Amino acid sequence: MRAGLDQEEPRDPANGAQRVFAALRERLLAGDLKSGERLPAERELALSLGISRPILREALRSLAMLGFLEIRHGSGAYVRNPDIATLGDFLTFCMAQQPDVLDDVIQARIAIECQAIRLACEQASEADLNRIAASFTSLMETLDDPVLGGKADYEFHLGIVKASRSAALLTLYRAISPLLMQSHVQRRRITAPGIRNYLVDAHREVFLSIVDRKPDEAEKRLREHFTIGDEYRRKSLIAEYRQLKAETTSNQQTGETNQ
Repeated sequence: MRAGLDQEEPRDPANGAQRVFAALRERLLAGDLKSGERLPAERELALSLGISRPILREALRSLAMLGFLEIRHGSGAYVRNPDIATLGDFLTFCMAQQPDVLDDVIQARIAIECQAIRLACEQASEADLNRIAASFTSLMETLDDPVLGGKADYEFHLGIVKASRSAALLTLYRAISPLLMQSHVQRRRITAPGIRNYLVDAHREVFLSIVDRKPDEAEKRLREHFTIGDEYRRKSLIAEYRQLKAETTSNQQTGETNQ
């Protein structure tokens, strides 16, 4: 029996971690295991997963480092709610290696926010509306500061997702928050005629549509905001490219003249 178990045992601790993670996921989804509960004893868990106790311990340590478990010396391993900030850091690290990552994040943001704003029109409390209004005020006060303005912009949109009362949407949104913050700051660095008035008017219209409890109108205003904002970004990139090209041409001509 033991020999057969050793033959099937994964030699890679990462493979063992995958087995433990899969087992935890299945038990959590089935409701057999809840946050804060202690895992079965090492011997029992190792036998049920078909891995040795050293591999199991390595797997448990890996999952603890990811925030899924808490190891209490002398007591055992306990399930914990993962820190969303840790999840966001992990997701950011993975996505940052992909080309055009911010464009992909914007698409994810659109999908989350458009559903969230419809729910917010139905679920938002007075406290939610006050929170969004406060973010809107901060947004207006920081138009000349890309960093603080980007943060205020992010908080405005985060307020909408919070007001949706959807834990799933909020978890997904917070998981990509580092990339969202980067996107907001980048967009606030754009300088174009009329962009200041646009930022204020667009956010005001989005907010008022939530206050009026009109989900169709709210989603429409939000999608228009994304579309127009992307157009400003596109024009800014074109202007930067033309300026760079003109400077390069000028430098080349100066060099030829000096020769």
